[in-house]
Amino acid sequence: MNASAATVDIWLLVFPNFLLLDATGPVQVFSSANDEARDAGRAPPYRIHLVAAGGGAVTSSSGVALLAAPLPGPDLDGATLIVSGGRVEALPCAAQADGRVTLDWVADAGAAAARCCSVCTGSFVLARAGLLDGRRVVTHWADAAALRGEHPSLTVLDDALHVRDGKFHTSAGISAGMDLALSLVEQDLGRDAALAVAKRMVLFLKRPGGQRQFSSELLAQSHPLGVSAQLTAWLRPRLAQPVDIGQMASACALSVRSLYRKLREEAGLTPAQLLARLRLEAACMLLEQPGMMVKQVARQSGHGTEYNLRRAFAAQLGVLPSQYQARFACTGASGV
Repeated sequence: MNASAATVDIWLLVFPNFLLLDATGPVQVFSSANDEARDAGRAPPYRIHLVAAGGGAVTSSSGVALLAAPLPGPDLDGATLIVSGGRVEALPCAAQADGRVTLDWVADAGAAAARCCSVCTGSFVLARAGLLDGRRVVTHWADAAALRGEHPSLTVLDDALHVRDGKFHTSAGISAGMDLALSLVEQDLGRDAALAVAKRMVLFLKRPGGQRQFSSELLAQSHPLGVSAQLTAWLRPRLAQPVDIGQMASACALSVRSLYRKLREEAGLTPAQLLARLRLEAACMLLEQPGMMVKQVARQSGHGTEYNLRRAFAAQLGVLPSQYQARFACTGASGV
């Protein structure tokens, strides 16, 4: 699609106890794209529809209700379907009457739509509708293990912000739905249009897919006096060195068992997972520096070899180091 193409219908599905920003964030992105078009004297590129089984007022997990239309016929040819998320236990499932109706509609509508997307745990809904088998997907980092356990045929990326596999787009937690929506605007209208929308919405940065959810700084701020902050501070200058669980436990003055337990409680991670994510974060920061060679990045971030670095990026972000490097305007480095 380009600026002169036909209007795209956006069908956004909600259900009782959905997460409010999962729905309103993407809606505002597409609405802002319409505002940009009107200001430039062009026809709005998007028609936005909020739908739910049965229609009417649908109450979010925050207690705020949105008015939704009933589910339309499943023939969404040329349209974009977006499924919002919520707490996993509140998502539509086959054991509920309304849940079965919703999943049956999602299965048919998602198969017919030009693009089928989910925000946060909306990926569970697409998976329960049988649309994601064998595909690479993301969800909120806290629910990745649950999605992997419920749907073992999926390749669940641990840390990506959003990922595209064919016509299926899945995004990480909550605010990442706006990043996904911006990527759809860029796909439809071009990069300049997406950046204009981001500027209108006062978004600090338009984050592309392949960027990470995880932030060690945010983790440290969440528990400034906890073991996660203590271990992160100890690991950061040692990422390029061999580090084992015993050393990590000793650095925190804990037994190995206590370290596992406390880190799980604070961050939902094992010590090995925290180390892997810190090393990936370090590699991303290095790749964002002009002139960095991938071999240097692998060594300095603690991955050792380019092969190990490629595996880490593929498993956690769904892109190659060279692809990440290209997206973040790094030049002059060798590709992988």
